[in-house]
Amino acid sequence: MRQEREGELLMVLISILESLFPIIALFSIVLVGALFSYALVLVIATIILIFLLIYKKEHLSLFNPEAQKDLLLTSLFITTLFLLLFLSLRYTTAGNVAVLVFLQLLFSYLYFNLFGSEKMRALHLTGAAFMGIGALVMLMPDELQFNLGDALALSAAAIAPIANLYQKRARKYVSTVTILTYRNILAIPVVFAAAYIFEPVPASDALIKASPYLLANGLLVYVLAKIFWVEALHRISITKMSAMLALIPLFTLIFAKLFLDETPGVQQMIGIIPILIGGYLITKNE
Repeated sequence: MRQEREGELLMVLISILESLFPIIALFSIVLVGALFSYALVLVIATIILIFLLIYKKEHLSLFNPEAQKDLLLTSLFITTLFLLLFLSLRYTTAGNVAVLVFLQLLFSYLYFNLFGSEKMRALHLTGAAFMGIGALVMLMPDELQFNLGDALALSAAAIAPIANLYQKRARKYVSTVTILTYRNILAIPVVFAAAYIFEPVPASDALIKASPYLLANGLLVYVLAKIFWVEALHRISITKMSAMLALIPLFTLIFAKLFLDETPGVQQMIGIIPILIGGYLITKNE
């Protein structure tokens, strides 16, 4: 039970850090573009992670033969996931993408609970349902018309639980820092190639202006939050993790009000209620 409590606490911390991502990323995307922002943040995060690996004397774990299959599949699925999300934004709205990506909760339930062996207790399953409903209410755009971009976002949501499964398996053999370093090293050339294809190369002055935001996202979201993420995967079920992602839009609303002076609407305020109820149920002992 202590391990599960640690996983739940980590998910709260992840939600706080991840909720800062769209606010910080907004500034760098305007300056250097979405894909170049992602690629540069990956480079910054990877440099930090390599230093951590060397400091902990774990750099040889990158070549651990027992973990290679899971590390390769983790890198493949996560890189594919993010590329699908980027491409989806070329054909649909950010609101549609947010709703469809959160459906990874549904896919997690189907893969691991309905058809798999990762069973959740009734009380926690009820909590997950409440959190899912609340998040969808908060994120739901005024119009949801299915198109190519929506299909790509839905594909990303279907891939997310599989990526988490292989990360969870890899964690049995190697450390969290090893997993993150490995997947970033493989992802960087792919993301840079996509950036050069789809976006103009940013000017040097734009890169300088964007550097504080890139550094902040690299450290807070792509190092600290990702370390917490893999450690949480090691402690709680993938379905529970997917449900607790509902806390991210809740914290995003809070930070958007604090930093951008954006006032949440009625729909967002209504969505907060089932998220809080679900959060209580999913962490309660039966």
